[in-house]
Amino acid sequence: MLAGLSQSARGHLAMLAFSALVAGSFSLGVLAAPHIDPGALSVARFVLAGVLVGAAAVATTGIPRSAWVAPWRYLVLGGLLGAYFVLMFEGLKTAPPVSAAAVFTLTPLMAAGFGWLFLRQRLTGRMAVALGIGGVGALWVIFRADLAALKAMAIGRGEVIYFVGCVAHAAYAPLVRKLNRGEPAVVFTFGMMLAGTVLLALYAGPAVLATDWATLPWVVWVTLVYVAVAASALTFVLLQYASLRLPAAKVMAYTYLVPSWVILWEIILHGSVPPGLVLVGVALTVLALGLLLEE
Repeated sequence: MLAGLSQSARGHLAMLAFSALVAGSFSLGVLAAPHIDPGALSVARFVLAGVLVGAAAVATTGIPRSAWVAPWRYLVLGGLLGAYFVLMFEGLKTAPPVSAAAVFTLTPLMAAGFGWLFLRQRLTGRMAVALGIGGVGALWVIFRADLAALKAMAIGRGEVIYFVGCVAHAAYAPLVRKLNRGEPAVVFTFGMMLAGTVLLALYAGPAVLATDWATLPWVVWVTLVYVAVAASALTFVLLQYASLRLPAAKVMAYTYLVPSWVILWEIILHGSVPPGLVLVGVALTVLALGLLLEE
């Protein structure tokens, strides 16, 4: 089936899967966040996902010695994603999952800026309009369709913390293309995860040691397995794969689907349906995705 697809189409398919998988981490993360330090959870996440990706690399392409040339590349990328995940779970302590997902949809606009800065990728007029529409839709959801809150810029602390993490995530996509030297996606991902694990362990070592892992509630373990396997190991490879085949803004455009996926997760897990006016903002982000994906 994949054999007949162009490289660009394969990149789009990878990002569609990415958006579906990453959405679950918001709904599960908000349940687990109060019970464990974000740094400790992120270390465990990187260790487990790193083992899985490393095993996949050995079993498929192998890990050539040339992959370890210029290891600083992995430190840069691992540091960016490590910061993103720590700040994500810190933000989810107070930010509602749909609102946090809306913050995530601001990353295409930032990724476009980083794409120009690092790769001199330029926006077309349609892409600029689409990013603007998506940004408006995201803000509408973040402020929960409350014009008074929007005018007062009454944004929650959790959303602000997570936004800083999204800046790091947005820089990641164009840097993958800039720093990759021909390594297969799974090998490059393993190098990044290994470096990210070291950096996170240095940052959150005390929190890891202070955590009573044996008494953590089941929701933390379910979340850990999900974010390590589905929302880390798989999505890291998918993001690497797509970033080598699509412009940074188009890669991150798929984040516009995340609020829609999160709403489905919230309905399934909690029977929670957002107000109709909030869904207007979600519809705008989906419209933005359609505009961005047009050639």
